[in-house]
Amino acid sequence: MTIQLNQFLHSRKQIIENALPSYIEKLQAPHSLKAAMRYSLEAGGKRLRPILVLALLHTYKQSEDLGIATACAVEMIHTYSLIHDDLPCMDDDDLRRGKPTNHKVFGEALAVLAGDGLLTQSFSLIVNDQLLPADKKLRIVSELVNAAGAEGMVGGQVSDMEGEVKKLTLSELQSIHENKTAKLLGFSIISGAILAGAPEEDIDNLRKFAYHLGIAFQIRDDILDIEGNQMILGKPVGSDTINEKTTYPSILTMQGAKEKLNDHIDFAKEILNNLSVRSELLYQMCDLMANRDH
Repeated sequence: MTIQLNQFLHSRKQIIENALPSYIEKLQAPHSLKAAMRYSLEAGGKRLRPILVLALLHTYKQSEDLGIATACAVEMIHTYSLIHDDLPCMDDDDLRRGKPTNHKVFGEALAVLAGDGLLTQSFSLIVNDQLLPADKKLRIVSELVNAAGAEGMVGGQVSDMEGEVKKLTLSELQSIHENKTAKLLGFSIISGAILAGAPEEDIDNLRKFAYHLGIAFQIRDDILDIEGNQMILGKPVGSDTINEKTTYPSILTMQGAKEKLNDHIDFAKEILNNLSVRSELLYQMCDLMANRDH
């Protein structure tokens, strides 16, 4: 019997949200730091990245308990990046997920340090996971460094900032978002596959799948920044236009961006046909990425 997507999303999101605070509370750290870290971790969100880790384990019929620590680690990385993105020296945002941004509540210095704490703690979750053998820990940490560091999300963020007020080409924009967005989302998919013991050929195909899914995710973000509902998004719309950023709609037109989004979703679905297992869940996740409203 095929699991319903909404049921899977709701139940796994609850598992992640129950687990996340426990990793913070047991830290021997100042109360103020733990409060700032928990504030952004518990602010809500879709939890798509950690859910994808569990979705891969589900696809390969392995225990999802194997992925809880890694799933929480990727959510910590994602959350730290949002805290730093919102700072006055970056995007200077006052609202995130419908709540005041971290620095508005705790001040800029503690917000920076809360992000630092989440970043470093994410690696601790993986290396101290008692369910994983050392070789898998090493491989997953290596994947995370590549996805989140200078060759991934951080480098993509720098390129994104340097690209503001410039007219970027489509290939330049694609490169920025491959690093800034797609690689971390891809880490969720690849780490889940590694944890599940997926065949290497499947992992190679899943890297391609993750690329198309990640770019589709970003295109949808660009569309929502224009057409989205601020109440549903939990953050202001129109910031890309105000900051004169090159986006998929600004290059391709809104209709062209929607067509490009559908192309990437179609490519992703085609790649799933090459896996050694069939997963209706991953097909449904593709449609979720294409049609999400926040």
